[in-house]
Amino acid sequence: MKPLRAWARRLAGLFGHGRRDSELAAEIHSHLQLHIDDNLRAGMSPEQARRDAVLKLGGMDPTMEEYRARTTVPVLEHLLQDGRFALRQLRKNPVFTSTAILMLALGVCASVAIFAFVDAALIQPLPYRNPSRLAGVYESAPKCPQCNLSYQDYLDWKKLNHVFVSLEAYNNTGFIVTTAGGAQPAHAARVSAGFFRALGVVTALGRDFYAGEDLAGARRTVMLSDAMWHKRYGGKPDVVGQPVTLDGAPYTVIGVLPRDFHFAPAGSAEYWATLDASGQCEQRRGCHNLYGVARLKDGVSLQAALADTTLIARQLERQYPDTNRGQGANVAPLTAVITGDIRPILLVLLGGAALLLLIACVNIASLLLVRSESRRREMAVRSALGASRVRLVSQFVTEGLVLVACGGLLGLISAAWSMRLLSSLIPAEMAARMPFLQTLGLNGRVSAFAFAIALLAAMLFAFTPALRLSFAEIREGLVEGSRGSAGNTWRRVGSKLVVLELATAMVLLVGAGLLGQSLYRLLHVETGFQPDHLVTLEVAAPPSSYGKDPQAVALARQIVSRVANMPGVKHAALVSVLPVNFNGNTDWIRFVGKPYSGEHNEVNQRDVSSDIFATLGARLLRGRYFTDADDQSKPMVAIINQTLARKYFPGEDPIGKQYGDISLSPKSIRTIVGMVDDIREGQLDSDIWPAEYLPFNQSPDTYFNLIVRTSQEGESILPSLSATIRDIDRGIVALGGSSMEKRILDSPAAYLRRSSAWLVGGFAALALLLGVVGLYGVVAYSVSQRTREIGVRMALGAEPGMVHRLILKEAGWLTAAGIFMGLAGSLAATTLMRNLLFGIQSWDVITLLVVAAVLGAASLLASYIPARRAASVNPVDALRAE
Repeated sequence: MKPLRAWARRLAGLFGHGRRDSELAAEIHSHLQLHIDDNLRAGMSPEQARRDAVLKLGGMDPTMEEYRARTTVPVLEHLLQDGRFALRQLRKNPVFTSTAILMLALGVCASVAIFAFVDAALIQPLPYRNPSRLAGVYESAPKCPQCNLSYQDYLDWKKLNHVFVSLEAYNNTGFIVTTAGGAQPAHAARVSAGFFRALGVVTALGRDFYAGEDLAGARRTVMLSDAMWHKRYGGKPDVVGQPVTLDGAPYTVIGVLPRDFHFAPAGSAEYWATLDASGQCEQRRGCHNLYGVARLKDGVSLQAALADTTLIARQLERQYPDTNRGQGANVAPLTAVITGDIRPILLVLLGGAALLLLIACVNIASLLLVRSESRRREMAVRSALGASRVRLVSQFVTEGLVLVACGGLLGLISAAWSMRLLSSLIPAEMAARMPFLQTLGLNGRVSAFAFAIALLAAMLFAFTPALRLSFAEIREGLVEGSRGSAGNTWRRVGSKLVVLELATAMVLLVGAGLLGQSLYRLLHVETGFQPDHLVTLEVAAPPSSYGKDPQAVALARQIVSRVANMPGVKHAALVSVLPVNFNGNTDWIRFVGKPYSGEHNEVNQRDVSSDIFATLGARLLRGRYFTDADDQSKPMVAIINQTLARKYFPGEDPIGKQYGDISLSPKSIRTIVGMVDDIREGQLDSDIWPAEYLPFNQSPDTYFNLIVRTSQEGESILPSLSATIRDIDRGIVALGGSSMEKRILDSPAAYLRRSSAWLVGGFAALALLLGVVGLYGVVAYSVSQRTREIGVRMALGAEPGMVHRLILKEAGWLTAAGIFMGLAGSLAATTLMRNLLFGIQSWDVITLLVVAAVLGAASLLASYIPARRAASVNPVDALRAE
C-alpha cells in the first residue's frame, strides 16, 4: 500500500505545480538560511557564509530538481512541459500550424472514408455461420461464365455432388401485396427450403421453412425481413400465423429474419417465399432462372468443388444433349459473389487515397524540416544549457503528437461526414444490391486503421526533424551564423521529397485522366436508340386476374392506348426487358434449312408491343415493324437485330427466313419480318448480343415495362402515368419510374466509372496542388538561402534573365525527375486498374503526354514566382544583409 500511496502523491504532484514549487522554494530557502546562520555564528563573513551554505545544499536549482523528481513522475512532467511548450510554439506560428493540420486532416479524411467502404464491402465478415465455407454455384456457357441454373439441373446437382454439405437455390422476384388500401409492390425472393439453414441464419421470430416445403403442392408460406415486419406489422410478435395475399394467392407468415441479415444478390427482399416447383420454367430443363449457394464440406476446397460440379455438368450434357450442350460449372466464394464489381473500384480508390495521404505527410514533413532548420540555434542553446539529446528529441516527438492529434481528430470528423455524403450519392437501385454498406461507419477496424495512420504520421513528424539535428550539427548551430549549411541541407532533403510528391501527383493525374476518358467514351457509346425524352415505368398485374393470355393482351392494349392519348405523349410501348439493362433472358434457337449439330445459338429475347421501335427511335433496316394484328391467331413472327443477321445470315437477306426452338417444334416456328439496327440491351460496357424481338400479343405476360416518349421533360409526367394505370385497375402496381437518360447515367457501369473518375480526379487535383506548393516551397527557400550568391552574381554583371534561368533550371530538373518517376509509376498503377477502363489503353500516350505537360507547366509556373523575386534582388542590399 505504501508504494501505491507514494505513486498517488507523485501523480498528484503533476498538478498544482505552481503552488508546489513556491512551497518547495520557501522550504529550501529556510534550510539555506539555517546554514547561513550557523556559518555566521561560526565567524564567517556574510558572503562566505552564503557560499558555504549553497555548496552544502548542492546548489539551489539542482536541489529543487532533486526534490521535484521525488514528488512527481519526471517523464510525465517532462511530457506535460513539452506539451505546453509545443502548444505555445504552434500558436506562435498559425500559418504553419493551420496548414499542417489541414493537410493531415485531408489525408486522414480521404483514406479513412475510403477504407470504411473497403471494410464494409471486403473485410466485414458476412452475417452467416462460418462464411468462408459458403460458395456461389453457377452453370457456365461461352458467353456467360456465371449463368443461372435450371431447376431440373439444380435438383441433379443437389443429388449427385460429393462436395457440399448442402446445395440450395434462390432467385429474385417481386410480389403484388393485396392490402386494405389497395395493391402495393414488394421486393421478394424465392428460395429452396434449406436456404437459411445452409447460411446458418436463425429466425428472430417464428420458424424456418420445413424440408419439403418447396415442393409442388406444399402449403404456401413466407418469411418477412425485419424491415418489412416493422414497416407493415409494427414489429408485433403476433405476426406469425397471419395470412397475407401475394400475387392474388394466400400465404401464411411463419417467421421473421434477424435485423442484421442481408443477402446482397437478392437485393432488398422484403418477403422470402419458397421456390415454386410447379412453375412453367421449373418444368423445362432448358429454362434457367435460379442461382445456387452451397456450403462446402470440411476439407473440401473451391477447386475440388469446381472439379466435382464440372464432372456432373459433363454427365448431364451427355444425358441431355439438347438442353445441356456446352453447359459447364462455376464455383466462386460467396464473398466475391456479393461484392461483385465493386471490389476493383474500391481498391483503386483506396490506392488513390493512400497516395494523397502520402503527399500530405511528405509536405508536412517538409514543413517540419524547414522549421527545424530555423530552430538550430534554439536547440544549440538548450543543449549548451544541459538539455540531453533525449529531452531535445522528446520536444519534437511531442510537437508531432500534438499536430497528429489535432489533424487526426479533424480528419476523423470529416471522414464520418464524407461517409454519409458518399453513401447518399449511391443510386437507390445500386444501394439495394449493396446492403453490406449498412455497417458503414467508424467501427473497431476503421478506428484501428485511423490509429495506425496517426501512429505512422506521428513517427514521421517527430523523428524526421529530430534525426536532422545530430549533436555535431547542434554544436555547430551555436557558433554558425551563416544560413548556408541549413540551406544546403534543406535543398538536399526537400528536393527529394518534392520529386516524390510530383511523381505521386503524376500517378493520380494519369489515373484520373484515363478514368475520365473511359467515362466519356462509355456515355457516348452508340445505344441504337434516342434516350432523350424517354421515361420508363415497371407495371405488374396480379396473375390471378390477368394470368390468361387474352386478359394480359387486353390489359396491355388498354394501357398503351390510355397512355398514348395523354397530353404530352408522342408514343407509348411495352417491352419485357428495358434496354441498357443486361444481356440475358435468352432463347436457344435453330434455323430452318440450315445445318445443325446441337450447338446453342443463344440470343437475347425481348417481348415488345407494336410501337416499340418508333417509341425508342430505333432504325428499321429491312422488312416491317409489328402491328397489333400480330397476335396468337396469326403465324408467329419476329424482328431481329443486325448482329443476329450478321452472325447467322452472312451475305444473306434474313427477311422471310424461319427459325424455332432447338427441336424445331411446329408451334415454335417463327418468320423473320424485319431487321433493326443494334439496340444495346446489355450494360454500356458489354458486347452487343444477337437479339430477337417477339410481338407481345403472341407471348403476353403480367409483368412488363412501359416506355413513353414525351414532348416535355420526361420525369414530370411520371405521376400522371402512375395515376392513369391505377385508374384502369387498382390491383395493378406501377413502380420504378425514371427517365431513360437517368437510368443510363445511374447504370452500374456508368456509376462505377463516374464515381471513380470524380474521386480519383479530386485526389489528383489536391495532389497536384500540394505537389506544386511543395515545389514552390523548395525553390523559394533555396532562393532565400542564396541571396548573397545571387547578389554577387548580379554585382559581377549577371542579367535578370540569367538569374531566371538559374532558378528555373533547378526547378526544371526536379520537375523532370518527378515526371519521369511518375510515368513509371503510372504505367504500373494503371495496369492494375485496366478492368475499369473502357475504350482506352492503360498506356494511352496522349493522356501521359497531356498530364506530363500539365504537371510541368504548373510546376514551372510555381517556380517562376521565386525566380522573379530572385531576379529583382538589389545586389547592394543583398551584400549588406550578409
